[in-house]
Amino acid sequence: MSRYVVLFGPPGAGKGTQAARLKDALGVPHISTGDMFRDHKKRQTALGQQVDAILARGDLVPDSVTNDMVDERLGRPDVAPGALLDGYPRNVAQAQELDRMLEARGRRLGDVVVIEVPDDELKARLKKRGLDSGRADDQDDATIQNRLETYVAQSAPCVAFYAGSGRRVHRIPGLGTPDEVTARIVAALGL
Repeated sequence: MSRYVVLFGPPGAGKGTQAARLKDALGVPHISTGDMFRDHKKRQTALGQQVDAILARGDLVPDSVTNDMVDERLGRPDVAPGALLDGYPRNVAQAQELDRMLEARGRRLGDVVVIEVPDDELKARLKKRGLDSGRADDQDDATIQNRLETYVAQSAPCVAFYAGSGRRVHRIPGLGTPDEVTARIVAALGL
């Protein structure tokens, strides 16, 4: 039986850390849009060249291009047993498209995991990450606030869409050690 899970969480919630742990617990690949963009760019595919040109102009990658990349990735054999999607979908139109992609393959999204962390903690984590990594987007208060607001504006409708369409939505407290958060998610997913 295949298992498809979407992972939501605001910037600084620990999605990357949890995704690395959960893919092993689920026994499925981790699909990240950022990783896909980098992979297509590295392989110099037509999609990669298209994304490179879009990003070079400073534009956001349109849904149609992102959807094409996800669709191509979902068609690979290693995804047959399922996948952990992180960074996709970002809006309800993408969520609907993901359903269509999976249905075309005789599959269905089952679980949605939402890692929830209070804004004050997220801001502190992002500032620390910015200082440790040198990432400019994690050092500026206005940029951090904008990223958090963008996440809420995009994710809340997606989570509501999934809840309204019968998916299991698991709201997981993201405070505590990474091990504690992983244990909560694993328990919620029944792994």
